[in-house]
Amino acid sequence: MQHTTIRAVMKAARIWAGVAILATAVGAVDRFPTRAGEAGSTTAMAAPNAPDTGTAAANAKNRLKSMSDYMTAQQAISFDYDTYLEVVSKQNQKLGLASSGSITMNRPDKIRVRRTGGFANVEVVFDGQTLTMLGRNLNAYAQVQAQGTVDQLVDQLRDKYHRPIPGADLLMSNIYDQLMPEVLDSKDLGSGVIGGVECDHLAFRTKEVDWEIWIAQGKRPYPCRYVITSTQVNGAPQYTIDLRAWKAGTEVASDRFSLEAPAGAKKLNAGDLRDFDELPAIFAMNKESRGN
Repeated sequence: MQHTTIRAVMKAARIWAGVAILATAVGAVDRFPTRAGEAGSTTAMAAPNAPDTGTAAANAKNRLKSMSDYMTAQQAISFDYDTYLEVVSKQNQKLGLASSGSITMNRPDKIRVRRTGGFANVEVVFDGQTLTMLGRNLNAYAQVQAQGTVDQLVDQLRDKYHRPIPGADLLMSNIYDQLMPEVLDSKDLGSGVIGGVECDHLAFRTKEVDWEIWIAQGKRPYPCRYVITSTQVNGAPQYTIDLRAWKAGTEVASDRFSLEAPAGAKKLNAGDLRDFDELPAIFAMNKESRGN
């Protein structure tokens, strides 16, 4: 069974500031021009609703696989990120939540995540044996035993504690195998520029979510932007994560992956992690599915 963040979105629209993952719709994408040099191998892309010939889909899958292989090969990575999460309130008003942070990871079993948003200042550290979560704004922390890999930690944080790591799909040991099993449609949309970096722009569709990814061109095909839209949730809420300041291998600063609680910090029980980063009631999401 594949345990991706996308699958979690399809199960429920549980949200906390800037970390839960939702998605963006791709409309009439068949009208996009093909890449230079590929026009001769793709048929009738000028028609608004022309069916895929397979060439653009194959290109999209190949480029995603190249990114996945590159990411898997990196023993150490670090990057800064910005997230923007749209939610639809119970009053059917679309609201946005923004946050920023950083991630440092050493495969297979060490990761540090920092995130600052409007409602929380959170740091999560995992050293392969112990998971420590610190709410700096609350001056509170929790520790639990969590032996295993980063892949296993991602599942546990999301499923047990409802605390997804930002862009968790992009941190798994085999991104391609995590993301592709439920994909029904793939498109190569050409080039785009994210933060000054020229990228391959790809779009994918499943039964319940659409997602896009922008991948840096060249020898380091890392993800620069990841966008997901939950098409089956009223209002099609959308999540975007932009990655910047990318480093890999020896570029990554050394990290002991330890975290000491500040003096006077309150220690919470593991069960309290569910409410560690709660949103104000105004952001309570309308979970009504379309057509219901």
